[in-house]
Amino acid sequence: MALNPTRAPFSGLRRKLVLAFDVGTTYSGISYSVLDPDRVPEIKGVTKFPAQDYISGASKIPTVIYYDRNGKVRAVGAETLRDGIQEQAEDEDWVKAEWFKLHLRSRLGPGAGSEITNKIPPLPPGKTVVQVFADFLVYLLSCASKYIHETHANGVALWNSVQGQIEFVLSHPNGWEGTQQSQMREAAVLAKLVVDTPAGNARLTFVTEGEASLHFAIQNGLPDGAMENGEGIVIIDAGGGTIDVSSYSRNMSGGATMSFEEISAPQCHFYGSVFVNDNARNFLKSYLANSPFVEDIDHIIRCFDKNTKPRFRNSNEPQYIKFGSIRDNDATVNVRSGQLKLEGRDLALFFKPSIDCVVQAVREQCQTAHKSISHVIFVGGFSASDYLLEQVTKGLSQTGLNVFRPESHVNKAVSDGAASFYLDHFVRSRISKVTYGHRMEPYYCADLADHRGRVSTAYTGPSGGLLVRNGFDVILPKNTSIPETKEFRRPYQFCYATAQEIMRIRDVPVVCYRGIVEVPKWTDIDPHNYTEICTIQVDLSQIPAIKTAKINGSGMYFAVNYEVIIIFGLTELKAQVAWLDRNNVEKRRSSFFQERGENIICS
Repeated sequence: MALNPTRAPFSGLRRKLVLAFDVGTTYSGISYSVLDPDRVPEIKGVTKFPAQDYISGASKIPTVIYYDRNGKVRAVGAETLRDGIQEQAEDEDWVKAEWFKLHLRSRLGPGAGSEITNKIPPLPPGKTVVQVFADFLVYLLSCASKYIHETHANGVALWNSVQGQIEFVLSHPNGWEGTQQSQMREAAVLAKLVVDTPAGNARLTFVTEGEASLHFAIQNGLPDGAMENGEGIVIIDAGGGTIDVSSYSRNMSGGATMSFEEISAPQCHFYGSVFVNDNARNFLKSYLANSPFVEDIDHIIRCFDKNTKPRFRNSNEPQYIKFGSIRDNDATVNVRSGQLKLEGRDLALFFKPSIDCVVQAVREQCQTAHKSISHVIFVGGFSASDYLLEQVTKGLSQTGLNVFRPESHVNKAVSDGAASFYLDHFVRSRISKVTYGHRMEPYYCADLADHRGRVSTAYTGPSGGLLVRNGFDVILPKNTSIPETKEFRRPYQFCYATAQEIMRIRDVPVVCYRGIVEVPKWTDIDPHNYTEICTIQVDLSQIPAIKTAKINGSGMYFAVNYEVIIIFGLTELKAQVAWLDRNNVEKRRSSFFQERGENIICS
């Protein structure tokens, strides 16, 4: 039962179209909403795709592109399922691009190391992930255009009235950060969804898959009583590549406005359904090593993915992968009449890493959440697996949590939820997943043991004070609940011995710390977990330099004062430098990501 929030009529003065693209690892979907003045917007899905015209109600298409030897796109999405396309691809040496979304995931957290990289199919020769992503966005836009043209009354006129002004929402895993979002924005520009101007970039919005899934659940499938009293829920978006885990509660003090808050740092794990296939592949390579059918593993895995995996429920019964004809037999590996017989307990092992991941992630969310959690909601294509749901429920049986899977179209939760995110904007506060701060050199304090341990490396700065190297000052601590309009700011200064030494342009880096040190203070402790997420270039000639007496009394120095500001806005993190000009008026400069419209994603 949904909470049934009331959506207000669109207050704009002219028609607007919102397109939400869910580019998944294995399957993708499109949702949209036509916003007409004074009418209540509705969310609809594209349910008919080119080359799939004989199917109605198909809400997802494969995230696959075929390129020819010259790098030209030959087939995309549903087109890759046409009869004979695989044979044509082999005959003409086409290259398949699949799972390409995961090439965006460089240098992410747990579960995203080289062992994951080695499992991702390589990109086509001469293609970057941005180019492939852009080609797929071009296809999705054409699908949306064709569907609206054909299914809406006066569809051609409708499309023409909004073309060039469409609002786009792109969803991404919880773990994606500034680098990935910048690449997605670059792909959107390359695909000509938007132009690379401030106005163009303003038409592109990002949302995490976890938050999109919450919006879907609010509208379509929360169980009776969930969140009515402010208790928390965990949203599990189990997709093809990633499992995204997020926790929220309803803000009961919001009055008539329905709003929600994130209550634990979101997680992103690389244990989606494609890795069940990968586990099956590794098993079959060994199991069929001495059989002629080892050459058919790719086809066997496709059959496993399409039929055996989604139907698997009982690890105590034998399971079958039908992949051939009655003439295909090999008693030594249990192949009879084109069917490969496997023990159910072996299939259970293919699922086990994903099941363990979900159970552990939910337990961690319950431990770190700011409020008690009562429900676990499963969405995403992988959540359709009854075995996954049953085993996770069993693993959480001692927690008292109610594990629930909505009945309605969980495989299109992200695209529908992304559109709802744009329209409804339910989440008003979020949790910082990492610690954000600024490199600095603090003044030496003999009362502090960690300073005394570093006295040998200290030096006298332009101010005449003794400075300690490799300092880190926290601006926004990890696991902090942040209203999206709140600013976190800290003061700093550049010091110069003479006015002539003041640099005109100075870089101000913003750094995040991802390690386990509770209160990080020094960048040379656990140094690999410090990452520079953006640099803000500041023209110091705009900031008055203050002539000040040196601390040691040996003369004067020049101080340039500034503040670093971090702001959570929607699902994006913004970094700024602020200063007072000569008229004592505050001025600000955003990061160069902001100047190019490449906001740093909230993490």
